Amino acid sequence: MALTLDTYRLLGRSGLRVSPLALGTATFGTDWGWGAEQDDARKLFDTYVGRGGNFIDTAAGYGESERMLGEFTRDHRESLVLATKYTTQRRPGDPNSGGAHRKNLMASVENSLRQLRTDYLDLLYVHVWDFATPAEEVLRGLDDLVRQGKVLYVAMSNAPAWEISRLQAIADLRGWSPLMALQVEYSLINRDAERDLIPMARALGLGVAPYSPLGGGVLSGKYRRSDLTSPDGSESTRRSFNAGLGMVTERTLGIADVVREVATEIGCTPSQVALAWNLRQPGVTAPVIGARTPEQLLGNLDALEVELSPDQSARLDAVSAISLGYPHDLLAGAHIRAVTSGDLKVESR
Repeated sequence: MALTLDTYRLLGRSGLRVSPLALGTATFGTDWGWGAEQDDARKLFDTYVGRGGNFIDTAAGYGESERMLGEFTRDHRESLVLATKYTTQRRPGDPNSGGAHRKNLMASVENSLRQLRTDYLDLLYVHVWDFATPAEEVLRGLDDLVRQGKVLYVAMSNAPAWEISRLQAIADLRGWSPLMALQVEYSLINRDAERDLIPMARALGLGVAPYSPLGGGVLSGKYRRSDLTSPDGSESTRRSFNAGLGMVTERTLGIADVVREVATEIGCTPSQVALAWNLRQPGVTAPVIGARTPEQLLGNLDALEVELSPDQSARLDAVSAISLGYPHDLLAGAHIRAVTSGDLKVESR
């Protein structure tokens, strides 16, 4: 069934309604060496909101993004779900301007509120787990912000499943604000989150908002075998950035080939096929999409109307399949099923 931006989904175990595609704004501004200038970023924002979108994703570490959104959202604030993140370093050389600890949490949120020109954040992610701050310090700090009304919901990104599940258990036991969402890298070229993170999110009531659903652009079809040569760093573009991260390999290009074949069969773009697959994965609430031009954004939004046949979905699943590893492969194996269940048949309802 075709979707629209105003076919809202609930975020995790909350009652918060969000669009099935979130607008990622890491491309707002040129601090990275690439991105959209303010006028172009405004067109992206207006295009998304004009189509009924309400879920906007930014971060304290995205440079100009929060400042631009502070201007763009002035006339729409109450109708938008505005998400930002903290933990990445805000002032190089200052040891306490990064990390998950209370000092940085409070300072980062106050800075985000000023830049976004708002008195509350709808959703705050712990951007990167630092392995140094005690879990209770993080959770209590987040809960304090919720009680103060500066943050409505809290969430996690880029952390091990065991840490997140421990955080959720502590929050539930202490009566602190529970986690409502999980942002993870997830695409046809990187399905590692299926091992533990996404099953954990489904079990604990966290809505999943995948980032990089196009695999850094690999699934859009813009990379070729010639890009397998590592860039020399002389070109500051997102193309060289992603190639330098090792996202362009024989395996990922092979997956992109199948995506392109399916796109040809349907009569759409490879990006739309990759997003349509992501949108319909179990546990996924809203993939985070980014663009530098309105044309790119409109093309991505049209993925909501793309429907994959069972055969096409199976081909995409097969070419991108990963080993779940121990203990998942062992527990799913025929031998374990035989020694634990034998011929027992149990119907799940």
